[in-house]
Amino acid sequence: MAKVEEKRGSRQPERLRDFYRQMLLIRRFEEKVEDRFRAGELPGFLHVAIGQEAVAVGVCSALEDGDVFASTHRAHGHTLARGTPPNAVMAELYGKREGCSGGYGGSMHLYDVERGNLGANAVVGGGLPAIVGAALSFKLRDEPHVAVAFFGDGATNIGTFHESLNLAELWQVPALFVCENNRWAESTPGAQHSPVWDDMSKRALAFDMRAIKVDGQDVEEVFTRTREALEHVRSGAGPVFLDVECERLVGHYVGDPQVYRPKGQQAELRETRDPVTLLRERLDLSDEDADEVDREVTEVVEASVEFAKTGTDPSPEDALNNVYA
Repeated sequence: MAKVEEKRGSRQPERLRDFYRQMLLIRRFEEKVEDRFRAGELPGFLHVAIGQEAVAVGVCSALEDGDVFASTHRAHGHTLARGTPPNAVMAELYGKREGCSGGYGGSMHLYDVERGNLGANAVVGGGLPAIVGAALSFKLRDEPHVAVAFFGDGATNIGTFHESLNLAELWQVPALFVCENNRWAESTPGAQHSPVWDDMSKRALAFDMRAIKVDGQDVEEVFTRTREALEHVRSGAGPVFLDVECERLVGHYVGDPQVYRPKGQQAELRETRDPVTLLRERLDLSDEDADEVDREVTEVVEASVEFAKTGTDPSPEDALNNVYA
């Protein structure tokens, strides 16, 4: 046992460095996307998850091949963390055929079924029922996989949330419910939209579902607690609810004036609760090492923009593809 623990310990710094690179890639990707959106290059709406990178990386790194997930309208981080190439994500945002959804989806509808991504969803809580269905299929086929639903605290007020958790627990399906609890529900403070806003894990009590609270700004804690939850789910012991408390360091959408935030709160959170900064400090990276990682991921992001710009525009008749009646 001691040797096993020693091996695990020896991998920890390497794993955390990999987490840091992934989180910084997501951060630089979303910063670039926001810049290009403001320049008028990207169609549609844009919601970035700056500040919530540790959730995406911690959860997705704990998943195994064959596991699936459904995301939200804030999906870039989940998609990148699960291994979809930045080129394919950026091309999708530019509406190109080379995009992960073939240019049909844009920012709020990122798909990559090959990597278990069953799709982002512009409907609040929209992915929850599909994940229960996927988990039920795993159970009926006796497959050792888990279906994961990402959603925000605001989605816990949606009917499909309660219906999904009720059926998941009733049927004991292998599902993991990940509540990215930034306490805002778009622009509504938690105290104004939920009687249990200060402990969202209580939402699971009504369904007698196991719940785990997690610090969403600590990527290692997210990873460790997710693995614990996945072990429980994969054993056949029933679904788990993860209450991942995190910080959205930006507005609900690009251009959001955020008049609902207390003055100075955003700046304070960036100073004290930025998960990328917290991990860099924990790793005690030198300026030289940090700059090297930054250069690497920035080059990847810049290359993805060039790839997207030179991608293939869809033909008008493509609008009639994938239409079913």
